[in-house]
Amino acid sequence: MTERMPALYLSHGAPPLADDPLWTRQLADWSAGLPRPTAVLMVSAHWENAPLALGATETVPLVYDFGGFERRYYEVTYPAPGAPELAAKVRSLLRGPGRSVVDVPDRGLDHGAYVPLKEMYPDADVPVLQISMPSLDPRELMEIGRRLAPLRDEGVLIVGSGFFTHNLRAAMQYGFLGADAPVQGWSAEFDEWGARALAAGDVDGLLDFLHAAPAGRMAHPRTEHFAPLFVTLGAGESDLDSQRSIIDGFWMGLAKRSIQVG
Repeated sequence: MTERMPALYLSHGAPPLADDPLWTRQLADWSAGLPRPTAVLMVSAHWENAPLALGATETVPLVYDFGGFERRYYEVTYPAPGAPELAAKVRSLLRGPGRSVVDVPDRGLDHGAYVPLKEMYPDADVPVLQISMPSLDPRELMEIGRRLAPLRDEGVLIVGSGFFTHNLRAAMQYGFLGADAPVQGWSAEFDEWGARALAAGDVDGLLDFLHAAPAGRMAHPRTEHFAPLFVTLGAGESDLDSQRSIIDGFWMGLAKRSIQVG
């Protein structure tokens, strides 16, 4: 019998995450404690497309959607199997009146997908499907998560991949990278608020985070890195009372809070 999977939201970091021994161990330990997924469905902050699109339905080259890093980061591979059967199920669950789904089969996994997966499933032996975010509207994304929720009973691990706070311009003003970068007040305040809201199951507050949270717009000048959280919350809505933070702390001054629902 297939074991029901949780839904995850994780902070994925930049490519140098692979050089951080603490964070890589946290991700590896997290996946080791989960049931073995039949497939992974990724929603990354780095792919917005309307209508909603399905990518990497078969193994294609990665998308190195970043610049200014050492050459070795552009030589990383992650040849995970495609997931055409999962893609067919996603189309069935998401299509409907006023809703369309398109295929972009040559669009590979971006770093919001493969950077954490390389630490969690390093053998690249779990099929992976990535879908786009058709909107940054939290309510629309939560509804997408609700529609995808039945996949959890088929062993599919649904993962929203973003960053719990994400203001790179402000974070990098000191020029520090990695875990030793100073944590500024806006990042700490937003992270503390978010942890409390999640623990209390305050979905309404989370949906209105730009107004309800302290320093909401400072923590997320653009909201694409918080947006995948709402797919996770929708997919895990029936289990929100079991929500817990698996990873917390800061990296490059940004909150790397990552949660599990179910």
